[in-house]
Amino acid sequence: MKKKIWIIATILLTFLVAGCSSKEEASTGEKVKKIIVGTGTQFPNICFLDENGKLTGYDVELVREIDKKLPEYEFEFKTMDFSNLLLSLETNKIDFIAHQMEVNEERQKKFLFNKEPYNIFPLQVAVRQDNNDIHSIKDLKGKKAIVSATSNSAVFLEKYNKEHNAGINIVYSGQGADDTINQIKTGRADATITTPFAVDFLNEQSDAQQKVVGEPLLNSKVFFLLRKDETALQKRIDEALTELKKEGVVSDLSKKWLGADYTVGF
Repeated sequence: MKKKIWIIATILLTFLVAGCSSKEEASTGEKVKKIIVGTGTQFPNICFLDENGKLTGYDVELVREIDKKLPEYEFEFKTMDFSNLLLSLETNKIDFIAHQMEVNEERQKKFLFNKEPYNIFPLQVAVRQDNNDIHSIKDLKGKKAIVSATSNSAVFLEKYNKEHNAGINIVYSGQGADDTINQIKTGRADATITTPFAVDFLNEQSDAQQKVVGEPLLNSKVFFLLRKDETALQKRIDEALTELKKEGVVSDLSKKWLGADYTVGF
Protein backbone atom coordinates (compact mmCIF):
# COMPACT_ATOMS: atom_id res chain seq x y z
CA MET A 1 0.00 0.00 0.00
CA LYS A 2 2.82 2.38 0.96
CA LYS A 3 4.56 1.59 -2.32
CA LYS A 4 1.40 2.41 -4.31
CA ILE A 5 0.99 5.76 -2.47
CA TRP A 6 4.64 6.59 -3.18
CA ILE A 7 4.21 5.89 -6.91
CA ILE A 8 1.07 8.07 -7.10
CA ALA A 9 2.83 10.90 -5.24
CA THR A 10 5.79 10.70 -7.63
CA ILE A 11 3.51 10.90 -10.67
CA LEU A 12 1.65 13.91 -9.24
CA LEU A 13 4.92 15.67 -8.48
CA THR A 14 6.11 15.07 -12.04
CA PHE A 15 2.98 16.69 -13.46
CA LEU A 16 3.28 19.67 -11.11
CA VAL A 17 6.89 20.31 -12.09
CA ALA A 18 6.05 20.07 -15.79
CA GLY A 19 3.12 22.45 -15.35
CA CYS A 20 5.33 25.08 -13.69
CA SER A 21 7.71 25.37 -16.64
CA SER A 22 6.28 28.32 -18.57
CA LYS A 23 8.71 28.00 -21.48
CA GLU A 24 8.50 24.20 -21.83
CA GLU A 25 5.66 24.43 -24.32
CA ALA A 26 4.20 27.33 -26.24
CA SER A 27 0.54 28.22 -25.87
CA THR A 28 -0.20 26.21 -29.02
CA GLY A 29 1.19 23.08 -27.43
CA GLU A 30 4.28 23.08 -29.68
CA LYS A 31 7.77 22.70 -28.30
CA VAL A 32 9.62 25.91 -27.55
CA LYS A 33 12.39 26.72 -30.04
CA LYS A 34 15.68 27.89 -28.58
CA ILE A 35 17.11 31.01 -30.25
CA ILE A 36 20.76 31.94 -29.80
CA VAL A 37 21.24 35.70 -29.64
CA GLY A 38 24.69 37.03 -30.46
CA THR A 39 25.89 40.11 -28.58
CA GLY A 40 29.02 41.56 -27.00
CA THR A 41 30.37 42.49 -23.57
CA GLN A 42 32.48 45.57 -24.37
CA PHE A 43 29.87 48.24 -25.18
CA PRO A 44 28.91 50.06 -21.94
CA ASN A 45 25.20 50.88 -21.64
CA ILE A 46 24.45 48.67 -24.67
CA CYS A 47 25.82 45.16 -23.99
CA PHE A 48 28.32 44.73 -21.17
CA LEU A 49 29.08 42.92 -17.92
CA ASP A 50 28.15 44.85 -14.77
CA GLU A 51 30.14 44.85 -11.52
CA ASN A 52 28.59 41.49 -10.62
CA GLY A 53 29.50 39.90 -13.94
CA LYS A 54 25.90 39.99 -15.21
CA LEU A 55 25.27 40.62 -18.90
CA THR A 56 23.09 43.71 -19.21
CA GLY A 57 22.60 46.97 -21.14
CA TYR A 58 20.00 48.44 -23.45
CA ASP A 59 20.16 45.82 -26.22
CA VAL A 60 20.31 42.94 -23.73
CA GLU A 61 17.38 44.05 -21.60
CA LEU A 62 15.28 44.82 -24.68
CA VAL A 63 15.87 41.30 -26.01
CA ARG A 64 14.81 39.90 -22.63
CA GLU A 65 11.56 41.89 -22.83
CA ILE A 66 10.93 40.62 -26.38
CA ASP A 67 11.55 37.07 -25.16
CA LYS A 68 8.77 37.47 -22.58
CA LYS A 69 6.34 38.30 -25.41
CA LEU A 70 7.17 35.21 -27.48
CA PRO A 71 6.18 31.97 -25.70
CA GLU A 72 7.15 29.83 -28.69
CA TYR A 73 10.79 30.91 -28.40
CA GLU A 74 13.41 30.82 -25.68
CA PHE A 75 16.25 33.30 -26.17
CA GLU A 76 19.75 32.47 -24.96
CA PHE A 77 22.65 34.92 -25.22
CA LYS A 78 26.02 34.00 -26.68
CA THR A 79 28.68 36.68 -26.21
CA MET A 80 31.66 37.28 -28.47
CA ASP A 81 33.82 40.00 -30.00
CA PHE A 82 31.90 42.30 -32.32
CA SER A 83 34.16 41.26 -35.22
CA ASN A 84 32.93 37.66 -34.94
CA LEU A 85 29.20 38.34 -34.91
CA LEU A 86 28.51 38.41 -38.66
CA LEU A 87 30.50 35.24 -39.35
CA SER A 88 28.76 33.47 -36.46
CA LEU A 89 25.38 34.45 -37.90
CA GLU A 90 26.37 33.32 -41.37
CA THR A 91 27.59 29.92 -40.10
CA ASN A 92 24.47 29.26 -37.97
CA LYS A 93 26.26 29.57 -34.63
CA ILE A 94 23.79 32.27 -33.61
CA ASP A 95 20.28 33.09 -34.84
CA PHE A 96 20.25 36.87 -34.64
CA ILE A 97 22.47 39.77 -33.57
CA ALA A 98 21.63 42.37 -30.93
CA HIS A 99 24.48 44.88 -31.09
CA GLN A 100 23.27 48.21 -32.50
CA MET A 101 23.35 47.06 -36.13
CA GLU A 102 22.77 49.75 -38.74
CA VAL A 103 21.67 49.04 -42.30
CA ASN A 104 24.24 49.10 -45.06
CA GLU A 105 24.30 47.63 -48.56
CA GLU A 106 26.76 44.84 -47.77
CA ARG A 107 24.72 43.57 -44.80
CA GLN A 108 21.47 43.79 -46.75
CA LYS A 109 22.84 41.51 -49.46
CA LYS A 110 23.71 38.73 -47.02
CA PHE A 111 21.33 39.11 -44.10
CA LEU A 112 17.83 40.07 -43.00
CA PHE A 113 17.03 43.06 -40.81
CA ASN A 114 13.87 43.21 -38.77
CA LYS A 115 11.54 45.97 -39.96
CA GLU A 116 10.86 47.92 -36.75
CA PRO A 117 13.88 49.96 -35.57
CA TYR A 118 14.58 49.93 -31.85
CA ASN A 119 16.86 52.99 -31.93
CA ILE A 120 16.68 56.08 -34.08
CA PHE A 121 19.74 58.22 -33.47
CA PRO A 122 19.99 61.68 -35.07
CA LEU A 123 23.31 62.13 -36.88
CA GLN A 124 24.93 65.52 -36.31
CA VAL A 125 28.19 67.34 -36.82
CA ALA A 126 30.56 66.97 -33.86
CA VAL A 127 33.63 69.13 -33.23
CA ARG A 128 36.14 69.79 -30.46
CA GLN A 129 34.53 71.49 -27.48
CA ASP A 130 36.55 74.69 -27.88
CA ASN A 131 35.79 75.01 -31.61
CA ASN A 132 33.61 78.09 -32.13
CA ASP A 133 34.02 78.35 -35.91
CA ILE A 134 31.87 75.41 -36.99
CA HIS A 135 28.15 75.73 -36.24
CA SER A 136 26.64 73.46 -38.90
CA ILE A 137 27.52 71.26 -41.84
CA LYS A 138 27.70 74.36 -44.07
CA ASP A 139 30.75 75.51 -42.11
CA LEU A 140 32.70 72.39 -43.11
CA LYS A 141 33.69 73.84 -46.50
CA GLY A 142 37.47 73.58 -46.75
CA LYS A 143 37.57 71.68 -43.46
CA LYS A 144 38.62 68.10 -42.76
CA ALA A 145 35.84 65.73 -41.63
CA ILE A 146 36.78 62.25 -40.40
CA VAL A 147 34.37 59.29 -40.62
CA SER A 148 34.59 55.49 -40.64
CA ALA A 149 34.67 54.08 -44.17
CA THR A 150 31.33 52.55 -45.34
CA SER A 151 29.55 53.80 -42.20
CA ASN A 152 26.19 55.58 -42.45
CA SER A 153 28.02 58.80 -41.58
CA ALA A 154 30.47 58.28 -44.45
CA VAL A 155 27.74 57.45 -46.97
CA PHE A 156 25.77 60.54 -45.96
CA LEU A 157 28.77 62.88 -46.06
CA GLU A 158 29.99 61.61 -49.43
CA LYS A 159 26.54 62.11 -50.94
CA TYR A 160 26.12 65.56 -49.35
CA ASN A 161 29.57 66.66 -50.56
CA LYS A 162 28.79 65.61 -54.13
CA GLU A 163 25.23 66.94 -54.34
CA HIS A 164 25.99 70.30 -52.71
CA ASN A 165 29.52 70.81 -54.06
CA ALA A 166 30.31 71.39 -50.39
CA GLY A 167 34.09 71.27 -50.63
CA ILE A 168 34.49 69.10 -47.52
CA ASN A 169 37.78 67.21 -47.24
CA ILE A 170 36.62 63.73 -46.17
CA VAL A 171 39.17 61.43 -44.50
CA TYR A 172 38.63 57.96 -43.11
CA SER A 173 39.58 56.79 -39.63
CA GLY A 174 42.23 54.10 -39.45
CA GLN A 175 41.54 52.71 -35.97
CA GLY A 176 37.85 53.34 -35.38
CA ALA A 177 36.67 55.62 -32.59
CA ASP A 178 40.12 56.10 -31.03
CA ASP A 179 41.58 57.46 -34.25
CA THR A 180 38.63 59.83 -34.67
CA ILE A 181 38.95 61.05 -31.08
CA ASN A 182 42.69 61.67 -31.41
CA GLN A 183 42.48 63.46 -34.75
CA ILE A 184 39.76 65.85 -33.55
CA LYS A 185 41.49 66.36 -30.18
CA THR A 186 44.81 67.24 -31.81
CA GLY A 187 43.28 69.39 -34.55
CA ARG A 188 44.32 67.09 -37.41
CA ALA A 189 40.61 66.78 -38.23
CA ASP A 190 37.98 69.45 -37.69
CA ALA A 191 34.78 67.44 -37.35
CA THR A 192 32.99 64.13 -37.62
CA ILE A 193 29.41 63.00 -38.18
CA THR A 194 28.02 61.07 -35.24
CA THR A 195 25.20 60.86 -32.68
CA PRO A 196 24.70 62.83 -29.45
CA PHE A 197 24.71 59.54 -27.53
CA ALA A 198 28.11 58.60 -28.97
CA VAL A 199 29.55 62.01 -28.11
CA ASP A 200 28.30 61.82 -24.52
CA PHE A 201 29.59 58.27 -24.22
CA LEU A 202 33.05 59.06 -25.62
CA ASN A 203 33.38 62.21 -23.53
CA GLU A 204 32.67 60.20 -20.41
CA GLN A 205 34.70 57.10 -21.27
CA SER A 206 37.62 58.52 -23.25
CA ASP A 207 37.72 62.27 -22.55
CA ALA A 208 36.96 62.91 -26.23
CA GLN A 209 36.31 66.64 -25.62
CA GLN A 210 33.65 66.82 -28.32
CA LYS A 211 30.30 68.60 -28.74
CA VAL A 212 27.52 68.38 -31.32
CA VAL A 213 26.58 71.44 -33.35
CA GLY A 214 23.83 72.34 -35.80
CA GLU A 215 20.57 70.64 -36.61
CA PRO A 216 20.22 66.85 -37.02
CA LEU A 217 21.16 65.77 -40.54
CA LEU A 218 19.32 62.46 -40.75
CA ASN A 219 18.04 59.57 -38.68
CA SER A 220 20.35 56.60 -38.19
CA LYS A 221 18.17 53.57 -37.48
CA VAL A 222 19.23 50.48 -35.53
CA PHE A 223 17.83 46.97 -36.04
CA PHE A 224 18.32 43.32 -35.16
CA LEU A 225 20.11 41.28 -37.81
CA LEU A 226 18.98 37.78 -38.82
CA ARG A 227 19.68 35.20 -41.53
CA LYS A 228 17.72 35.48 -44.77
CA ASP A 229 15.60 32.41 -44.00
CA GLU A 230 14.43 33.63 -40.58
CA THR A 231 11.33 35.50 -41.80
CA ALA A 232 9.05 33.90 -39.19
CA LEU A 233 11.32 34.99 -36.36
CA GLN A 234 11.66 38.43 -37.94
CA LYS A 235 7.88 38.85 -37.98
CA ARG A 236 7.46 37.80 -34.34
CA ILE A 237 10.27 40.07 -33.16
CA ASP A 238 8.63 43.01 -34.92
CA GLU A 239 5.24 42.17 -33.40
CA ALA A 240 6.72 42.00 -29.90
CA LEU A 241 8.74 45.18 -30.43
CA THR A 242 5.66 47.07 -31.62
CA GLU A 243 3.76 46.00 -28.49
CA LEU A 244 6.63 47.00 -26.22
CA LYS A 245 6.81 50.42 -27.87
CA LYS A 246 3.08 50.98 -27.31
CA GLU A 247 3.46 49.94 -23.67
CA GLY A 248 6.31 52.45 -23.18
CA VAL A 249 8.82 49.73 -22.29
CA VAL A 250 11.28 50.56 -25.09
CA SER A 251 11.13 54.27 -24.27
CA ASP A 252 11.83 53.58 -20.59
CA LEU A 253 14.79 51.33 -21.43
CA SER A 254 16.20 53.98 -23.77
CA LYS A 255 15.97 56.67 -21.09
CA LYS A 256 17.56 54.37 -18.50
CA TRP A 257 20.49 53.16 -20.59
CA LEU A 258 20.98 55.83 -23.28
CA GLY A 259 20.03 58.94 -21.34
CA ALA A 260 17.16 59.98 -23.62
CA ASP A 261 14.25 58.57 -25.62
CA TYR A 262 15.84 57.49 -28.89
CA THR A 263 12.85 55.41 -30.00
CA VAL A 264 11.53 58.17 -32.28
CA GLY A 265 13.31 60.27 -34.86
CA PHE A 266 13.77 64.01 -34.89
